[in-house]
Amino acid sequence: MSKTVEEQVIAIIAEQALMEPQDVSPEATLEDLGIDSLGLVEAVFAIEETFDVSVPFNANEPAESEFDITNVRSMVRAVEQLVAQKADTGT
Repeated sequence: MSKTVEEQVIAIIAEQALMEPQDVSPEATLEDLGIDSLGLVEAVFAIEETFDVSVPFNANEPAESEFDITNVRSMVRAVEQLVAQKADTGT
């Protein structure tokens, strides 16, 4: 059985936080999880590789990015949108 987008994103975030996926709360912020800016960039790269998408992320100004990093749930939703857009365009 394949993992859902949510399960995969949470696994990526958990890896960066050095936590088990079940310990990652959807409401948690990256700061709550102890993920610094380098960890965030590594998570974005892992998301791009895992889902074969391009994340519209500005590492220099993450708050100004189109990729919502407010909390785990918002990151999951953003990735789900990217995956859906990719499916719609067939690329």
